[in-house]
Formats: sequence, C-alpha cells, structure tokens
Amino acid sequence: MKKLSILKEQLAAGAYEQRLCRLYCCGTVQAAAHAARYAAVLDGLDATFGPHAEAALFSAPVRTEIGGNPTDHQRGRVLAGSVNIDMIAAVAETGCGELRGQSEGYDLWVPPLADLEKKPAEENTTMALLRGTCAAFVQRGAKLTGLDVYVASNVPKGSGVSSSAAFEVLIGTILNELFMGDAKVSAIEIAQIGQWAENVYFGKPCGLMDQMASSVGNIITIDFADKDHPAVTPVAVDFAKAGLALCILDSGADHADLTDEYAAIPADCCAVAAVCGGKVLREVPFADFLANVPACRKACGDRAVLRAFHFYADNDRVPQQVEALRANDFETFLRLVTESGNSSWELLQNVIPAGYKEHQDVAVALAVAKQALGGRGAVRVHGGGFAGTIQAFVPLDMLDAFRAETEAVLGEGKCHVLSIRPEGGVQL
Repeated sequence: MKKLSILKEQLAAGAYEQRLCRLYCCGTVQAAAHAARYAAVLDGLDATFGPHAEAALFSAPVRTEIGGNPTDHQRGRVLAGSVNIDMIAAVAETGCGELRGQSEGYDLWVPPLADLEKKPAEENTTMALLRGTCAAFVQRGAKLTGLDVYVASNVPKGSGVSSSAAFEVLIGTILNELFMGDAKVSAIEIAQIGQWAENVYFGKPCGLMDQMASSVGNIITIDFADKDHPAVTPVAVDFAKAGLALCILDSGADHADLTDEYAAIPADCCAVAAVCGGKVLREVPFADFLANVPACRKACGDRAVLRAFHFYADNDRVPQQVEALRANDFETFLRLVTESGNSSWELLQNVIPAGYKEHQDVAVALAVAKQALGGRGAVRVHGGGFAGTIQAFVPLDMLDAFRAETEAVLGEGKCHVLSIRPEGGVQL
C-alpha cells in the first residue's frame, strides 16, 4: 500500500511510464493515457467509498486462445496468451469485514467475509465469483479483514477474450498480495482458484485455460494431463516481427442463453470417454476410441463422436504449433490454425448454435474474414464459439484493408488489433 496522494503524483509525473509501456505494449503517449486510467480508478475508489489514506493498484489481462479449441476440459493441451487489454483496480484495506466493491458502471457488490458458503441463488452472478474466490483463499490460510475495491475495464464489449477469467484473476491477485504474506500462492494456483470459483460457486463448467493465460501471462503452452499440476511452458514469439497482426473480430452475437451449448461440449466428450473406460478423453488412447466408435455412436450419438475426433486432432496440433513457432515457421503455424478452425466448425460444431437459422453470426464473420484475407493469413473461431468472436492472423501489409472490409459488414470498431502482454495478473 502507498499513500493515495503519492500514487496520484507518481502517475502524473510519469514514474510508471516504463512499467505501463511494458504491460500495454505501447509507446509513451499511450502510457500516459493508461496512467490516467489508473488515476481515474483511484478517484473512483474515493468517490464510491469515501476517502482513503492508502491504496494499491492492480491489473489482470484478458486472454486469447491460439491453439486447442477447446481441449482443456478434457485435460488436453492448449496454446494461449495474455493480451494488452485488461481489468484494473484501486484497492484499500478497511478492516470492515466486507469486500465492498464496484465495477465501473455496475452495481455495488458487498459479500460479507464471515459468510463465504456457496449460495445457490447467486449462481451466474459476480457475487458468486467473489464469494468463491474469498472462500478459496480462506481455505489456504488468508485472514480477510476487509477491502474496498473499485474496478474498471478497457475490454471491448463482445470481444470474447474472457473478461470473467480476468476478473477472477484480478481478485485473486489482490487477495494473494494483501492477505497471504509469506504464504503467497503461485500464478498457477490463482488460476485454479478462479476456475474452482467459477465451477462451484458460479455454476459454469469451464476449463482452466482462460484463467491460466490471464494469471501467468505472455504466450504459454499448457498440458493439463495432470490436472492438479498442469505443465506450463513459455513460448517466445513476436507476431509483429513475423509480419502478422493478431486480430479479434466481434461477430455481434451475444453469449446469453447459450450456457447449455457450452456445457454440452465437455458433457459429450466425457460421455464418449466413459464408454471407452475413462473419465476424460485424455485418459483414452486414440486407438481405443477408434475401436469403440460403434459403441460410442450408439450410447452417445454422432455429435459426441465427432467432437471426440476434434479433441484428438486439436490436442495433437498444439505441440505442432509450438514447434512451428519456435522454428519461426509461420507458414506451418498458419496452416495449423486453419486446420484447427475447420475442425472446430466441422467436428466440434461450435460455430452455429443448434437450431439457429436466421442468426449465424460467427459463421458470417468467418466467411467475411476469409474473403478479406484472400487465402493469406489464417482465421478460426475463437474460444468457446457459438457467439462472440473469431480470431485472425493478418499480414501487416493488408491490415488496413482487412479491417475496412470486415468492419463494412460486421460494424465499425468490430476488429480489434491486439498485442501479447508479457505479464499476467500483477500489482502495479
């Protein structure tokens, strides 16, 4: 914690300029704008909860999934990275016995720290994530005395880069830094806590990739074969030096009311694994799955079988992508991205929600992006699919034209050009 007045003076004087340039992959002009963001959350903290003598500043980035779509829920391999848009927070310790908080533009949340049991009525709410995250840290020995937290975000609406995971990592990083002392947990465990809160308290059966990419930072490949001790390995790559821009395109479709579609993917995969004698597909050798395809079709249906085929193929593609990136073989990398996207559409079937005819937003976005790329670069569905965004690797020499052509159909501001952020959840 620092005196709030000193924090503001340092931000205004450029004391954090180099730090901000690194976090946001930007120049000094843009760093000044980010310093103003942090000064604004300090103002928001005092305006919302009253004056504070001391405060601290935190940031957690959102993520982009690069390979493995999605394979983490079957204990597979993924390739992902944190990007240079984030959630930030100004925080003050209070000793009031509550975690009083507000996200800019939203209602207050005030979970009492003396009651951290799961509340079924809170499922699918911010309160569930907060209560679950706090409970996990108490289980690890944290003595939570009370906080005021003011959160702001520059994550574009509909960008599909998992703002929920960034929020979980942000709160986890705050609790870890302020209440764990010498017993601080790792970035990996912060991610696991976020996933646990989302699974158990929020009620969403998500995998671990989103939280892990946000918490650890940079580009990483993760092997979830040992779910309690996932193997995390950094992958050094600079897409800009390779002449590529990483773009996320908002299809305009809303994730609301699609929880059943997302939940059906791991459920289908687990059902196939069960027929083959495993709990998840990673426990079932591909040869055993092939031998059991007739039984799986009968017990689980053809969609589940096709989704299993996707898992095995995309799980194998991830180490191939990593090898290509490390060898600076971007032609192979882009081919594998394209293959993954085709497999997601044809086998995983996470582009068009079941029964949708007039609204097939992600499919249209993919068609428009492929047309704009003209056979160059690569494009694929991003994240869980069905709604939200697609991902494109665009040659820099055609970036302006690509953005103009895709936004002419999808709408102005729907193409977001991102950079890989070198750090995950941090205290500024």
